[in-house]
Amino acid sequence: MSTLRSWAVTELGKVMTLQRGYDLPSRLRRGGAIPIVSSSGVSDFHAEAASIGPGVVTGRYGTIGQTFYVEGDYWPLNTTLFVSDFHGNHPKFCYYILKTVDFASHSGKSGVPGINRNDIHELALCYPTFTEEQQAIVEALGDADALIEALEALIAKKRDIKQGAMQDLLTGQRRLPGFRGEWAKAAIGNLFDFGRSVPLSRAQLSEEGDVSYVHYGDIHTRLHTHLDFQRTPTPGADKALCGAATPLRVGDWVFADASEDYDGVAKAVEVIQLPVDRSAVAGLHTFILRERVETFAPRFKGYLAYASSFRSQVMRSATGMKVFGISKSQMKEVELHFPLTLDEQRAIATVLSDMDAEIAALEDKLAKAREVKQGMMQVLLTGEIRLV
Repeated sequence: MSTLRSWAVTELGKVMTLQRGYDLPSRLRRGGAIPIVSSSGVSDFHAEAASIGPGVVTGRYGTIGQTFYVEGDYWPLNTTLFVSDFHGNHPKFCYYILKTVDFASHSGKSGVPGINRNDIHELALCYPTFTEEQQAIVEALGDADALIEALEALIAKKRDIKQGAMQDLLTGQRRLPGFRGEWAKAAIGNLFDFGRSVPLSRAQLSEEGDVSYVHYGDIHTRLHTHLDFQRTPTPGADKALCGAATPLRVGDWVFADASEDYDGVAKAVEVIQLPVDRSAVAGLHTFILRERVETFAPRFKGYLAYASSFRSQVMRSATGMKVFGISKSQMKEVELHFPLTLDEQRAIATVLSDMDAEIAALEDKLAKAREVKQGMMQVLLTGEIRLV
C-alpha cells in the first residue's frame, strides 16, 4: 500500500485528532435541538452545542465499537471520543476510517478501562491525501449506506404493517372476504395437554448432541412465531439426559414461561417441521402445549400467541421482581379467541405468512447490501481499488 500514488503512510493521529467528550449531567440539560451523543449514539437533546458539526463520535467507555456521524452541531458526552480536528481531511472519510478500527481490542490497553485516545492516535494508516479521492470514496460508500438505510426503513414499515394486520386479523376486528360468524373462546387448559420439558443448562448442550433442544433463551432471542428445525439450527443434547422429556411433534406450541422483562413472558413458537433422523425436546423454563383434538390450522397458533388479547392476559398474570414468569396453572386459565373454522384460521395464517416471507426476502437483501458495503470498505479504504 505504501507505494500507491497520492497515498501516504502515517499515524491516525496525523489524519484526525480525537478528544474526550464533555460531561453533561441530566440536571444541567435544557430542552433544545442539539443532539447529545453518547457511546451508543444520540441519547438526548440540549439547547447548547459543545462542538461544531459535522462531527464524528465513537465510544470511549461503556458501549465500545460504534462510530457515529453527525451532520450539525452536537454535544459529545464524556463517555465518547470525538474528532476535534480533521486536519483538512473529509469528515465523512474520517468517519469511514474509524469504522474500520477494532476499538474493542484497545479497551483497557493502557491499564485503564475504556479507550485511550493516544493508543488510537498511534495506529498506522495508509490513506489518500487528495480530498478529491476522499470525496469519491465517501460518495461510493454513501450510496451503499443510502441503500442500506432505505432497506431498513422499508423493513420497519413492513413490520409495522404486519403488526397492524396481526392485531386486526387475530382479534376479529377485520375479517377476510368470505368469512363471518362468531369466534370461539376457550381456556388453554380445556384445549391442550402439557408435555414434559427437560431442564438442561447451556453447558450441557453442544452441536454434537443427538437430540435437538429448544432452549428458552433462543425463543427470546432468535426464534420467531414458528420453528422449522430443518431450517433453523438449534443446540443438541445427549439423548441419555432427555429420557423423561416429551418428544416434540409438528403442531406443538412451545412457550417460554420466564423472562427478564414482561414482553418476553409466554413468547412462543409453533413447531412446523421436525429434524431429520433425530428427535427434539424443549427445555428449562418452557411449556409444551399439544392439542387434545384438532382445533387449529397449521401455522395459526404461531401467530395467535402475539394477539393483543392473549398478550394482555399474560401481562396481568406474570409475576416476579428481576425475572418475570407465568405458572402452569395461570397458563391454563388464559383464554384464546379464535375462528371456529379451520378455513378462516388457515386464511389468516396464509396472509401473515406471506407478509413474513416478504420481510424475510427484504432482510436477505439487507444482509447482502451490508456485505457489499463491507467489501467496498475493505478495497476502497486500503487503496486496493482506486476511484480517482
